Amino acid sequence: MARTTFQPVPLTEPTAEQPVIVHLRLPPPNAIIRRHRHAWGQVTLPLRGSMRVTAGDTTWVVPPMRAVWIPPDVEHETVTLGEAALHACYVLPEAAPLSLSTCTVLEVSALMRQLLVALADAADLSPRRRQLSAELLIEELRVAPALWPGLALPTDRRLKALCDALMEAPGSALSLAQWAARTGASERTLARLFRTELHTSFAAWRQQLRLAHAVDLMSRGKPLAHVAAETGYANAGAFSTMFRRALGQSPRDFMAHRADA
Repeated sequence: MARTTFQPVPLTEPTAEQPVIVHLRLPPPNAIIRRHRHAWGQVTLPLRGSMRVTAGDTTWVVPPMRAVWIPPDVEHETVTLGEAALHACYVLPEAAPLSLSTCTVLEVSALMRQLLVALADAADLSPRRRQLSAELLIEELRVAPALWPGLALPTDRRLKALCDALMEAPGSALSLAQWAARTGASERTLARLFRTELHTSFAAWRQQLRLAHAVDLMSRGKPLAHVAAETGYANAGAFSTMFRRALGQSPRDFMAHRADA
């Protein structure tokens, strides 16, 4: 898939006087914010649509009900999945409510979302209300539940080519043998690389990827038949069976729980 490079502006840095800065980002569909790093921490929350965030050797698919925390000086890349609008919250390291070394995907409360919206339009806030809103946002981030870890990524170029291609087309039905013919490595070599680099199997890694994309699609209101087709399952029933076995509840129950959180 061709992606349009997006350069976010403005890049107003947080300061001691304003340790929390929130911007609304409106990238074009399927945009990419290429690898970069900055001296402040960042919380990114999709207001509409979803995104895929890669930092180090891990990637996360982040739908609207979630946010991702990126510590200061961590190189990262963001890809929007379809049309998206994002809130980017910059946090001075001294005010950071979360780890300064580990990325985290967070559950987003209704209050956190509203605080981000208010701070993104801070011109409408008095200095006192802005300060209080920022302090409350920091507390909401501090107590937000952390969610499951991201998807591990390889360093071997052949395995990376396979994983990159699957992330663009998680519903692909190609077998490991078919991927071997495309990547220039034998099936045995790819299977070994999955075990040694990612500590899992091809099938298990692909299922985790499909689950992440399924949650993204469901959060956008896509019907289960569409989700099943996009994630490589023959029908909604087959997808629901896989989802229940993996997460212990049906897709509808999972989404109802997230909506109530």
